[in-house]
Amino acid sequence: MSFNSLGLSDALLKAIEKKGYTKASPIQEKAIPVVLDRKDVLASAQTGTGKTAGFTLPILQILSKEPKYRKRPVRALILTPTRELAAQILDNVNAYSEFLDLRSMVVFGGVNANPQIRALRNGVDILVATPGRLLDLHQQNALSLSRIEILVLDEADRMLDMGFQRDINRILALLPDKRQNLLFSATFSKEIKKLASGILRNPVSIEAAPENTTAEKIDQKMYRVDKSKKTALVVKLISEGDWKQVLIFTRTKHGANRLSEKLVKNGITAAAIHGNKSQGARTKALAGFKQNKIRVLVATDIAARGLDIPLLPHVINYELPNISEDYVHRIGRTGRAGASGEAISLVGQDEVSYVQGIEKLLGLKLPKETIEGYEPTFTIDTKPVLKNKQSGKSTSRRNKNYNRGRKR
Repeated sequence: MSFNSLGLSDALLKAIEKKGYTKASPIQEKAIPVVLDRKDVLASAQTGTGKTAGFTLPILQILSKEPKYRKRPVRALILTPTRELAAQILDNVNAYSEFLDLRSMVVFGGVNANPQIRALRNGVDILVATPGRLLDLHQQNALSLSRIEILVLDEADRMLDMGFQRDINRILALLPDKRQNLLFSATFSKEIKKLASGILRNPVSIEAAPENTTAEKIDQKMYRVDKSKKTALVVKLISEGDWKQVLIFTRTKHGANRLSEKLVKNGITAAAIHGNKSQGARTKALAGFKQNKIRVLVATDIAARGLDIPLLPHVINYELPNISEDYVHRIGRTGRAGASGEAISLVGQDEVSYVQGIEKLLGLKLPKETIEGYEPTFTIDTKPVLKNKQSGKSTSRRNKNYNRGRKR
């Protein structure tokens, strides 16, 4: 469907055309008219399908049609779990609002708050924020949330899990009761939908694809390999394949650092990105990766919810996530916007249960291969999984690794 048929203004259509887009994606086609109709929305779609434009375009349309306030109070609040995702959303908002008289900005932790406070004093219509820094600024009386008309939780499954629930509840208490609520994500568990029901009012549920599915053009492979041989196998795959841009996921920050250092020693330019890195280091690493100055970016799951790298060809799970839904987000960094991509997972003996959980979530069996010279000393049971074993302990560990949102 063409963007021209979705009820968007000429100014927005001009900005969309300048970005080079002509046809709306399924999630945009379904979400934009509903948001314009001022309905609450619970939207699920695969990563890389245009969810951000699905809510930013109608928000810009709504705010641009309303009378202007002299001091420009914050009228739309977009909450995200990571700094990288917040910055990415602001880029989209700025691009689409180029021909509109609207102001937008982003606030997140890890950087000096004073420039953010000064910018807020000048007035802003749309604020993109991570929860921790938003609450810090509110406590300093740097902004008011009393005029919020539209609230967006992007990557809502992460925003509503236990690691963020307290901050989200504190923020909700500061907002007007009468507002429009939009929850967007690639995955929604039954538990998250139950939590969302306490925020949304008569929501419209939108699914552009079955929940917890992955893009069809992602070639998913699993290589069985002993833990001690994983690094050597990664070096072999990248070197012999002459891969120029590879995103690798590890489960821990220390693991990301170690793997990055080992790759550099093997002549492969690499950098690590995770929560313990300064914002400057994270920004520099990501920029170098996007500009092909760095061949490999090694990341923890912080990167699964915010990295938008056009035509990224390869994703490697050096270690599988212990939360099955995170697998969907990780490999969703490739195969974006209809492009093809390859997602490779290195499966050690201690990760067999994670494979079972991922396959149950996706509803399919993934091929498990071996590479000559790297044959493992174990086998994987191919029997179907009857129950997804994801305990509360795993959830707690995920939240701990994610630094409980406040450090984002």
